[in-house]
Amino acid sequence: MSDNTRRNAGSTRTRRHRRTRRAIAAGAALLLAGLAAAPAAVAADRRDPAPRGTLVSVVPVASHDADAVRRFLAERETATDPVRYGVRSYRLTYRTVDPHGAPTLATGLLTLPTGGRHRLDLVSDTHGTMVARAYAPSVGEDFGRVPSYLHAGAGRAVAAPDYLGLGEGPGRHPYMDTRSSVTASVDMLRAARTAADRLGRPLTGDVYATGFSQGGQVAMALGKTLQNGADGHFRLKALAPVSGPYDLAGEEIPALFDGRVNDTSGVLYTSYWLVAQNRLHPLYKDPAEAFREPYASRVEGLYDGAHEEEDILGALPPTVGEMLTPAFAERMRHPSGALLDAMRGADHTCDWKPRVPVRLYAGAADTDVPIANARSCARQLAGHGKRAELVDQGDVDHFGSFAVSAPQVVRFFDSVSGE
Repeated sequence: MSDNTRRNAGSTRTRRHRRTRRAIAAGAALLLAGLAAAPAAVAADRRDPAPRGTLVSVVPVASHDADAVRRFLAERETATDPVRYGVRSYRLTYRTVDPHGAPTLATGLLTLPTGGRHRLDLVSDTHGTMVARAYAPSVGEDFGRVPSYLHAGAGRAVAAPDYLGLGEGPGRHPYMDTRSSVTASVDMLRAARTAADRLGRPLTGDVYATGFSQGGQVAMALGKTLQNGADGHFRLKALAPVSGPYDLAGEEIPALFDGRVNDTSGVLYTSYWLVAQNRLHPLYKDPAEAFREPYASRVEGLYDGAHEEEDILGALPPTVGEMLTPAFAERMRHPSGALLDAMRGADHTCDWKPRVPVRLYAGAADTDVPIANARSCARQLAGHGKRAELVDQGDVDHFGSFAVSAPQVVRFFDSVSGE
């Protein structure tokens, strides 16, 4: 497929998704009108200082019976057989910390089944790359909610953090900053525990962690943090990440330059990562050191949380080679110093020995996050004495790996829990 064909296909896909999102948003407005009378807005103690994970508010955002959940999933080419219950979803606002440890707020989606056991196990679902804050799980009823509805429809509670700077949280998203993504995820679990108790569906404390793409990497890091005792209320039971970029320095960044990552995704991921990471690491003093003009003067403003993918891609060139200066492209190929540190900061998520079942999912035809990332993760785990099954979904692309894997993850969690 040519570069232009890839780009046009990507634009067609994002336009179609955008129309779908607008249609869903219109339906959600009608739904929320009906939910307005529900006993849902739960305010927490706002006195400062408040510990991380303190619940600030709960707002209902969706309510679907089982048939509606199945339709939602089927429209997104996801198997519906795990669904037994309807779902109710709530936007949680909670206290957490930013990448520098300063207090801030974040939002996330808590989804509960309408039936099943009174006390619920909890799934942590961490989402993939998003550039527009409006598409985060707690705000946009689209692909970001597929895992939440799927797992809740199967009978578990689901906590899906928006991450920092997405949803209704302040600031800009520190894309691929593993540490802050994990703190936001742990604090989302704490807020979910409080909210679920107030909503009459208390949690057991058992946590099953999954995530897709960026979220797959976050899920692995979250599992390590929980196993190390980040919160005594939660017990990690299983890990099932999907198509995560677990090895930036060894696989994902080299794949940008050897053809394994398609041009459209390469431009988006590379520019997003450099702009976000430069706020945390001294990668460049001036955008013109990394980006060619006219892109250097516009690229940082594109990642403000308000622009959508098609807007960003329309303002940038079709290839990474045309976007980066020759000198910076060479630095990316042979990283050192702060650039290498930024990569390695995200590359430790599989460097440990889980004491729970682990299953990795990926697609052989993925040209966003090549399957070599999952193989690298499996090797790292094996180096610590942990054998993790790698489920190769075959000839599917990035989103195809998600659609095929998500129902399989539900069944895997069922097998671990004995259900």
